Amino acid sequence: MANSEDLEIASLPFLEVLKDLHSHYKSLEAGTVANYIPELAKVNPDLFSICIATVDGQIYEVGDYQQLFTIQSISKVFVYGQALEDHGRDYVLTRVGVEPTGEAFNAIILDEQSKRPYNPMVNAGAIAITSLIKGAGSTDRLNRLLDMYRRYIGRDVFVDISVFTSERSTGHRNRATAHLMLNFGMIDQNIEESLDLYFKQCSVMVNCRDLAVMAATLANKGINPITKEKAVDNRYIKDILSVMYTCGMYNFAGEWAYNVGIPAKSGVCGGIIAVVPGQMGIGVFSPLLDVRGNSVRGVKVCEELSQRLGLHLFDCSKG
Repeated sequence: MANSEDLEIASLPFLEVLKDLHSHYKSLEAGTVANYIPELAKVNPDLFSICIATVDGQIYEVGDYQQLFTIQSISKVFVYGQALEDHGRDYVLTRVGVEPTGEAFNAIILDEQSKRPYNPMVNAGAIAITSLIKGAGSTDRLNRLLDMYRRYIGRDVFVDISVFTSERSTGHRNRATAHLMLNFGMIDQNIEESLDLYFKQCSVMVNCRDLAVMAATLANKGINPITKEKAVDNRYIKDILSVMYTCGMYNFAGEWAYNVGIPAKSGVCGGIIAVVPGQMGIGVFSPLLDVRGNSVRGVKVCEELSQRLGLHLFDCSKG
């Protein structure tokens, strides 16, 4: 694995690596944009950006890195951290497990023995996690999540109401999952409020630079490397990164761990975040998705970045 000295030496041509990857994969047109949420189907499939933020605050970015899009399932990582802060590790584990499923992100399944959702990165687990967010009513709960995003990103964010409305009106599968969990006592009776909060957390607007800074904040022990503000309690970083590593890429998690080897999370927006602990955060955005719901270009970029920079956590051949 590359150490900090390696990154300093590589800093001069680092942007050139990103430019090379962007140029190489921009012509890759495999995949389709998400269409099960009508608003997401309207996105320009040619959008493509790569950004890296280091733990010492350096930013490298290429492509459409200022283009806003909804964060979608990448939000699950950060809301999970907020739930851990709100309730503690032991209590959260009574509601949501940490086992990978091998199933699609929206599978309507629970653990047969515990009746918990398998992990916080699939929809069932994420809805249960969102239901745990504290607050004096729906507005206060939303404002707490928006402030959480602000700490990670370093600027205020907002919910895209058109995407939220689209998700809310078509979210029948998520609603069915919530009722199944209610049956087993994994969420409380206030299903619609928790679902609305879940749809809103997924509809927050970010750009590729934001993703990289959010990932770098996790890499930097919960401290935003740009603003120096604490975004999440350091004690929960290992829990967040562990679940990202084993579950963040859904039923592609094993192959990702084998080939890329760093904690990551994808979303049907076409975004991917990846974390190199103690070193940097990576953000990639390209809306064309594979059959598992992961960005086609994003996966390719991260695979090659891992190989070129020696980022795989278990690569002992470098250094």
